[in-house]
Amino acid sequence: MKLPQNFPAMPDFPPGEVWLAGAGPGDPRLLTVLALHALSKADTIVHDALVDPRTLQAARADAERIFAGKRGGRPSPQQREINDTLVARARAGERVLRLKGGDPFVFGRGWDEAAALTAAGIRFRIIPGITSGLAAAALAGIPATSRDTNHAVILAAGHRAQDGRSAADWEALAKLGQPIILYMPMAQLADITAALARGGMAPDTPAAIIQGTSTDAERVVASRLTTLAADAAREGIGAPAIVVIGRIASLRQGLLASMVGWQ
Repeated sequence: MKLPQNFPAMPDFPPGEVWLAGAGPGDPRLLTVLALHALSKADTIVHDALVDPRTLQAARADAERIFAGKRGGRPSPQQREINDTLVARARAGERVLRLKGGDPFVFGRGWDEAAALTAAGIRFRIIPGITSGLAAAALAGIPATSRDTNHAVILAAGHRAQDGRSAADWEALAKLGQPIILYMPMAQLADITAALARGGMAPDTPAAIIQGTSTDAERVVASRLTTLAADAAREGIGAPAIVVIGRIASLRQGLLASMVGWQ
């Protein structure tokens, strides 16, 4: 793809800077132009587990790749270690790209890393990516908002806080009456749906589970609130997955006859 002549020039990536970039939901074709530029210039790429290996192939052949992925229940680098790596590599005069799946500032700890860089006096640039929750819904034919159903949507992290408790008040969220898009929900999906039901969400509320969005392993399972966890178990759906709960989840059915897949 050749950019038009009047396309804005790409910014310089000077030594000693860190760029915090989103890689989008999976497929490398969904990268932003600026993220692709960053990949071509970086000396060091610190990437997470959800970055497609094909995306990393866009990097310079001599660029160092440092894996910093976090997966629940598995040995993973601590956030402080990642922060220290970014600071140390930048102070060594390297062009450092911190590459995350989705968007770095949506459940991506991007702000935490930016704050650590600020405290260390390291210059950084933020490159937004397509956040995985909204991308997964859209690619499945589910609108985040629809004039006939909702004018707000809730993005919520489904994992547990460090103290083991749920990171959100699900009963309170249910009372808002708005669709919910869940990131990282699979480990406590049964608890989440039960809490939403206690909060007054109707048992037959439409839902959808989207696994591996924009990858060859993508699957979409239609469900309802009260059967969501059981349907996920029956279909063998695991992480990474996005869950959509609300009337918007039922709207995809009307598009399937004409919708072309992301491939």
